[in-house]
Amino acid sequence: MSENEVKDPRIDGIKTKIRVVPDFPKKGIMFQDITTLLLDPKAFKDTIDLFVERYRHMNISVVAGIEARGFIFGAPIALAIGAKFVPLRKPKKLPGEIIFEEYELEYGSDRLEMHVEAVDSGDRALVVDDLIATGGTLCAAMNLLRRVGAEVVECACVIELPELNGRERLEGKPLYVLVEYR
Repeated sequence: MSENEVKDPRIDGIKTKIRVVPDFPKKGIMFQDITTLLLDPKAFKDTIDLFVERYRHMNISVVAGIEARGFIFGAPIALAIGAKFVPLRKPKKLPGEIIFEEYELEYGSDRLEMHVEAVDSGDRALVVDDLIATGGTLCAAMNLLRRVGAEVVECACVIELPELNGRERLEGKPLYVLVEYR
């Protein structure tokens, strides 16, 4: 959410349903656990509804969800706005011909893959994940979609960790976030 937008009262309800787990998966990490959000049908529906309300009239033709939690939010958004859903998978999860984008992590490297013919040149894409931290995964997703000729309209995440400056890595591409954790 940008500073100029009025805060929707549903966001507080969503935020209270995200559990913060200290020292997971390793010491010093404050893990943002969305499984508790998924256990509350109202909060989960509110989350999807907020995204759908934002994207319903933006002529999005493809929603690209990042494995695995981006699938949870991306697929229902795609259905509700009448777009196709494309899963962006970790290596060796997709059969058939794929295209991939490698990216660096704090502790090594990884890559995202998608089917070659999943996205058409000229498609208007929304990239969805549960959380943005350093922005590396979202950047890889945007690069992958651009390589096949898609226009990335925006990235959408439930949670942002602003102190990790991931938003700055998105090359000015708009990012819509429901909840910030500082």
